[in-house]
Amino acid sequence: MAEQTQTRELKRGLNARHVQMIAIGGAIGTGLFLGSGTAIKQAGPALILAYFITGIFGYLMMRAVGELLLSNTKIRSFIDFVRIYLGTKWEFAIGWAYWLAWASLAMADLTATGVYLRYWFPFIPQWLTPLIVIIILVGLNLTTVRLFGELESWFASIKVIAIIALIISGLIMIFTNFHQGITTASFSNLVSHGGFFATGFKGFLMAFPMVIFAFTGIEMIGLTAGETENPKRDIPRAINSVPVRIAIFYVGAITIIMSIFPWNQINTSQSPFVQVFSGLGIQFAAALVNFVVLTAALSAANSAIFSTSRTLYVLAKNNQAPKSLARLSKNNIPITGMLASSVIFLIVVLLNYFFPNQAFTLITGVANTSFMFVWVLIMAAHIKYKASENVIESGFKMPWFPLTSYVTIGFYVIVLIILLLSPATTVSVILTFIFFAAMVVGHMLIRPEDNE
Repeated sequence: MAEQTQTRELKRGLNARHVQMIAIGGAIGTGLFLGSGTAIKQAGPALILAYFITGIFGYLMMRAVGELLLSNTKIRSFIDFVRIYLGTKWEFAIGWAYWLAWASLAMADLTATGVYLRYWFPFIPQWLTPLIVIIILVGLNLTTVRLFGELESWFASIKVIAIIALIISGLIMIFTNFHQGITTASFSNLVSHGGFFATGFKGFLMAFPMVIFAFTGIEMIGLTAGETENPKRDIPRAINSVPVRIAIFYVGAITIIMSIFPWNQINTSQSPFVQVFSGLGIQFAAALVNFVVLTAALSAANSAIFSTSRTLYVLAKNNQAPKSLARLSKNNIPITGMLASSVIFLIVVLLNYFFPNQAFTLITGVANTSFMFVWVLIMAAHIKYKASENVIESGFKMPWFPLTSYVTIGFYVIVLIILLLSPATTVSVILTFIFFAAMVVGHMLIRPEDNE
């Protein structure tokens, strides 16, 4: 078995369509469908600008990932580049931080699937649904990586259709002067209810953590390099489509929502998507949006199974995790890492079920903080790569380097400070800082020979 672990590699089973849809799915999270109502109340129309700014830095971070991946297509993921350019202790830290980030998302979204399914099947115990979901998704993921790509393609398609339907419906309501109660749909609603920065600059800043949460997972394409049929062609195409996706899916959707319903009339107890579709007279609007958010939660859980198993595989191959976690199935799927992660997901889902109020906020805060640690280290690895002798001439370069790299890092550091100062997420940030520091210091103490 040890020989198998050393000689066999991940199979390149993801085609161009899979990579594109994985990138789209990673850019559209549950936060857009559910969390946008709370974010609108917090920032008002300025939320549009927050999504736009976050999208720009998300795109720049992805350009850094793309340039790293294309500099050596034999490399399995961005985690390997962190080892090459920053050292093994940072590889160890980013690997386990990334595993923690996706594990946190999986715990939250698996719990959410229980809530969404009980909308139709109230007789099913909430603890049972995550168990069923994880068994089905793991079973499908163990078949082939191509099936993972197909699942993500379908999940992403449903989310895209829902957003496009919202935008088209909203435009019809705006241009026909749709009237409901005392409100008329119009783009003027973006400035006529307290101005664009209706909640002030503080409200604008405090919305960024929720906006960041909507973008978590955008970097996942950086884990697909070892399983993509044609990475040199498909990865740049997927990354370059990020600005269009952000403009349509985030900026477009949020603009339409607040043009139909003024920001101070958005109901935070339900998804803004429900309000728009209900306004059109669609009687089953709540059920329709419930199906979409269920799809988004399943997509996140599916992505978590993929990401955590590949992260453990890379760590194990590089002697940063038990060797058994690099074991591949007969279909070249990292079976041990996948099963190990899934068992841990379910254990913490139970804790989330018994302590929902405390656990959910804590978990999402940990996910946010962990992802930003990962993004900062990716940018740092890219900066070191550009200063090395390994730089190759490529048509896919980080635009306006090095200014954009340092500004991107600065942006993520500012959002981390906002998370630290926010009472709801202070504990999450501190715990994640401690975890991250423990990974770095622990590695230096246990394996000092790797840090000479």
